[in-house]
Amino acid sequence: VQLQASGGGLVQPGGSLRLSCASSKSIFSANSMGWYRQAPDNQREWVAEITSGNSRNYADSVKGRFTISRDIAKNTVYLQMNSLKPEDTAVYYCNSIYEHQMYWGQGTLVTVSS
Repeated sequence: VQLQASGGGLVQPGGSLRLSCASSKSIFSANSMGWYRQAPDNQREWVAEITSGNSRNYADSVKGRFTISRDIAKNTVYLQMNSLKPEDTAVYYCNSIYEHQMYWGQGTLVTVSS
């Protein structure tokens, strides 16, 4: 399974970005798909996930600001990020679980700075 993440960039505090993660395999068959992030000198942390049953879960640090969604026809998962803060600066990675195997995409850098 190949995952292609895109949509990162430089944004001012309070701004918005939408990340995309396109999968080479139907996301309908995924157990879950999600996003992680890794800031400089920090460990990779979980951000959000969407399950096969369309349940959505978020880390406390992004709850109310980020929204994960999916387009099954496009095999793509999105992360809409609003009210961005400097502490959201990180490389964002998409991830999927198919038949209990975990797959990672390459990262996309999000920089929140004035």
